[in-house]
Amino acid sequence: MAAVIKVLGLALYGPLAASTRYRLGQYVAGLATQGIQLEVRYLLGNDYLARRFAGRVVRLLPLLESGLTRLKDLMHQARYDAAMLHCELLPLLPGRLERALLRVPYVYDFDDAFYLKYRGGRFGFLEPVLGAKFDRIMRGAAAITAGNQVLAAYASRHNAHTNHLPTVVDTTRYLPSRKDSGGPFTIGWIGSPSTANYLPQLVEPLSALGQEGPVRFVVIGANAPAVPHVEVVQRPWSEAEEVDLINSFDVGVMPLPDTPWAEGKCAFKLIQYMACARPVVASPVGANKDVVDADCGLLASTSQEWLEALRQLRDRPTLRAAMGDAARCRVELQYSLARNLPVLARILRQASMGD
Repeated sequence: MAAVIKVLGLALYGPLAASTRYRLGQYVAGLATQGIQLEVRYLLGNDYLARRFAGRVVRLLPLLESGLTRLKDLMHQARYDAAMLHCELLPLLPGRLERALLRVPYVYDFDDAFYLKYRGGRFGFLEPVLGAKFDRIMRGAAAITAGNQVLAAYASRHNAHTNHLPTVVDTTRYLPSRKDSGGPFTIGWIGSPSTANYLPQLVEPLSALGQEGPVRFVVIGANAPAVPHVEVVQRPWSEAEEVDLINSFDVGVMPLPDTPWAEGKCAFKLIQYMACARPVVASPVGANKDVVDADCGLLASTSQEWLEALRQLRDRPTLRAAMGDAARCRVELQYSLARNLPVLARILRQASMGD
């Protein structure tokens, strides 16, 4: 019997972060059946995320304790055959030092344009020191798993062992159920407070649609904008309830601005909706263009295009159903855990052998 391969998973955030749950956590059980033991350790836990999402002050002492815990985890990395680093080992640490702390072969995994983190925005003043941090981390990796084609194209400039590994769902958990045909036309969005700032671009088209007939806009996991003429329903995120809530939608939406950071988004919302056999409308930015084809959804750039796309799906229930069925099939074929599990297993196994 082949020896079990032990992999140290080094996540930036706790499991409250969807990226941690879906890019690391959901693979643990499946990898175990393939002889790979993935043990996930978090830097910034759920308390940190809850405070950030609620707009509360982040406490300094827990941050220091988290940093010390990460260093302790790294002290024991010789027990492992490889590591899987998700996003960042230690914020504000130069790439040279972060690379030096990793003493086993590692796979670098990312699903946002993290290479932009220290090149603009609130951390832009650190660009002279940290601007190339992630380029260095990528160059030192045994392999890279990138969440979309934009990220993979960037990573491949620094590491030939780059793999496109989309963020996927377990299609045995995300199961569609037919929505009750009664009630208003329901448009839904799921996300976190960090991505809710993209929602205001939907206010104008949703309001116009609401003037034509009853419309409900369901927002899960973040504060919803006020939308005139529309019933807005705001629901907290719950892992136990998210599938049922998505199944209450007629259409799932994912607006994005056309920016370099947004291009790094992995269209995961769309994959969640589509797994539940919901047609989608999305901005033609980044991975959205890869995930959405003409059979399962529509792309919209302007307010008028959004209005026309939503109106078409409202007025044609047969089209909604056909697109939803096609969306489910597309997820099963390309964006399911079952399809991607053996891919990640192969990458981790090769990394552990130094291939």
